[in-house]
Amino acid sequence: MKIALIGYGKMGKMIEQIALSRGQEIVSIIDIDNQEDFNSPAFASAEVAIEFTAPHVAYGNYLRAWEKGVKVVSGSTGWLKEHGDDVRRACNEEGKTLFWASNYSIGVAIFSAVNKYLAKIMNGFEQYDVEETEVHHIHKLDHPSGTGITLAEQIVANLDRKKDWQMGTLTQPDGTVVPAESSDKDRLTINSVRRGEVPGIHSITWDSEADQITITHDAHSRKGFALGAVLAAEYTSQHSGLLTIDDMFKF
Repeated sequence: MKIALIGYGKMGKMIEQIALSRGQEIVSIIDIDNQEDFNSPAFASAEVAIEFTAPHVAYGNYLRAWEKGVKVVSGSTGWLKEHGDDVRRACNEEGKTLFWASNYSIGVAIFSAVNKYLAKIMNGFEQYDVEETEVHHIHKLDHPSGTGITLAEQIVANLDRKKDWQMGTLTQPDGTVVPAESSDKDRLTINSVRRGEVPGIHSITWDSEADQITITHDAHSRKGFALGAVLAAEYTSQHSGLLTIDDMFKF
């Protein structure tokens, strides 16, 4: 399979290594200093482009890839609020293809399945309140993380006593704590921490007077994310439309 890479930071380089190790071909690498290569024959020859960039440029990258007939796998977050409807229309009505996930880790896919199942169980035990904490490296621009939001939305969808999520405290790299925006009991709080080079830790805590239950996914490196992105590209080469982890993994 011919793959183009959009974004060549730490994730892009790891994706390249894993793709090559799986016998795939990297035909084009586009980064901030060679944007003109979107118009190259090499890029147009790709079956799938894997895109890991920044929230403010992700949607534009999708459009440029689609213009060349290239399917896209993306792990960029932060664009959904502004461009979600446009992407859904492009994929559902205009024949474009995007595989999007806030997190490509196989472990997170399993964790998400457990998260949804536990929320369904907890719907019958109102004595437990739920809160989430996500921890990431200091270079991550958005908060809460896309994965944190996805996990929260899964809980809200299965828990009658929570209507939405809300941003909790933000612990900045220097240790400064930004207070929570609000504290509505019918909204699930997501606390964010930015420190060091943490690849990603997500914890869901269910607390009652009697006891506490916590489930946690702790990524040791970016390797799991990169492998998942390559697996998604292999899946996307054979499928069309708006695709997600749930399409690829049938838990």
